[in-house]
Amino acid sequence: MIMSHEMSNEMTRQYTIYGGELSYFSRKLEAAMIFYGADFVFRDKGRDTSNIEMRSGTHQVPVLLTPENWMIGDTTPLMRMLDGRFPARSMFPPGPLGVLTQIVEEYFDEWIARTMVHYRWHYEESAQFASRRMTGGNAEAAARILNWGPRACRATGTESAHQQQEAEREYVRIVEAMDAQLQQTPYMLGHRPTAVDCILLGGLRAHTNMDPTPKAMLAAYPRVVAWAEADADQWDGSGELAPFPESTGFVNFVLDEMVQTYVPYVLGLAPALAAGAKAFHASIYGEDVSYLCRPYPEASRQMIRDVIEHQLTSAQREDVVQWLKASGLHETFG
Repeated sequence: MIMSHEMSNEMTRQYTIYGGELSYFSRKLEAAMIFYGADFVFRDKGRDTSNIEMRSGTHQVPVLLTPENWMIGDTTPLMRMLDGRFPARSMFPPGPLGVLTQIVEEYFDEWIARTMVHYRWHYEESAQFASRRMTGGNAEAAARILNWGPRACRATGTESAHQQQEAEREYVRIVEAMDAQLQQTPYMLGHRPTAVDCILLGGLRAHTNMDPTPKAMLAAYPRVVAWAEADADQWDGSGELAPFPESTGFVNFVLDEMVQTYVPYVLGLAPALAAGAKAFHASIYGEDVSYLCRPYPEASRQMIRDVIEHQLTSAQREDVVQWLKASGLHETFG
């Protein structure tokens, strides 16, 4: 499968995304490349993956093949690099506002991703749809994916009925906040897109406006559906973002949600990783939940701390510290 965009023929192609149509982070990077106005194509990673994985150092998707013939994974650092190449269309604004953007993006990267997994693999209709589409109808390969799905849900803490119900309620609140923000501005942080819009579009395009079960829920929000399907891509490169630290209603909603869910999760993960544990427990939605110890969320959190420490002036750093304290996020990122 090749999904082509402007100037994406064989003679002019510069960037290639190797990913998956139903991949959260692949569609996040695709959204970013559209916003950058980059010359790119999207290719299904497919079965012949050994060269891609060897060169990129990861089995995960997406991987970006650059004009220099580099193969690079990990969307957030990739977008930081691409911001340097497309500075007029950067997805991370400079200074404290860039920190705010990356922290909100982190919530969707490292927390809401598990809700996408739940919606896909805990509902039979969605699981059958996704497994067939991901494997091109190969029954044997689809069966393997269907066996993997519930294990991924257990690892990310959505095994119990209570966690499933509350995760869905959390996501519906997010959609409602998106809908409210779109009545005020075309993007979640103002009048131009950021990395936050990219990950939201990744979730919508790969999962909740794709899989039958969440798609039925999303139909009640036609403004959000239209944004995902076409409206978000209609950016002319202009526009301003809401200022730091006031930001938008959507951002302030997300920050409040983070304190209740993402914060106890990530603060429980860090010491468990340090102790070499394979799993840890955190209290989420009033229930003690077991999670697999995955190194990446902690590594990603440290990236944000590094930005605060090394990419801000002293005055900017103090502003961010005060904002983190007021937001209940200082222990997590300060």
